[in-house]
Amino acid sequence: MKHFPTLAAVLAVSLLAGCTGSQPSDGNPYPPVPNPIQETIPKPPVTAEPLMWQPGHWDWNGSGYVWASGQYVPAAGHGNLWMPGWWSRSPAGWSWQPPHWTS
Repeated sequence: MKHFPTLAAVLAVSLLAGCTGSQPSDGNPYPPVPNPIQETIPKPPVTAEPLMWQPGHWDWNGSGYVWASGQYVPAAGHGNLWMPGWWSRSPAGWSWQPPHWTS
């Protein structure tokens, strides 16, 4: 498969991100991000456009976490490393950094 190294990197990041399942007690008033839900990656659809697997992930909707199931997405137009969502702290307070692709 042409995109196997990218798929392997996405899976590795997803697994590492899910290992903690909690955040340190650092004053964050929001609940910790839950562990990822285990998903079976289906065979990709047959398309002329190269695709990548985007893993399922938790996202924050303003009042709680919601699960977005994994899906195949076009390989073009984004980075090749999947970053799960996380909470970041700044002088202004806590803010949710949504899941996204990065390079």
